[in-house]
Amino acid sequence: MNMTNTSKMPQRTAGLFSGQTYRGGVLVVDDEPDIRTIVRMTLEKLKYYVVEAADGQQAINLLNEGENPMVIDVIITDIRMPKINGTEAIDYFQQEYPSVPLIVLTGFPDLDLAMQLIKRGVTDYLVKPVERERLLTAVADALNARHLNWFS
Repeated sequence: MNMTNTSKMPQRTAGLFSGQTYRGGVLVVDDEPDIRTIVRMTLEKLKYYVVEAADGQQAINLLNEGENPMVIDVIITDIRMPKINGTEAIDYFQQEYPSVPLIVLTGFPDLDLAMQLIKRGVTDYLVKPVERERLLTAVADALNARHLNWFS
């Protein structure tokens, strides 16, 4: 998908009365603050709503806190993290949020793990440092696939 197609993606209104539109909610799970910041800023420039978590445990807590669980359209997660690592978090996300697409963004490429995760339903497997266009395409494709699944 080229970037001109992303402008055709559905827009949502953020907040009940704010009137701001966004393309979708993305949870970025990575123990490296600089990576989270770069990914967040890249996605926010294209009107994604982005939430950050430093590890799998914090991501799970964010998704489940309060009376109304957070609405997230795509999850981007690292693999090697403290507390709950990426593969454990992926297991949880797939069990509790099966309709939310998962993208792995890792600094330690592992072909066997990538193949396992793709077979288990992970949408994409990206290696740091990821090119901006590749990240945006992966998120747009995951979001579009999720929206298509709503109608199938």
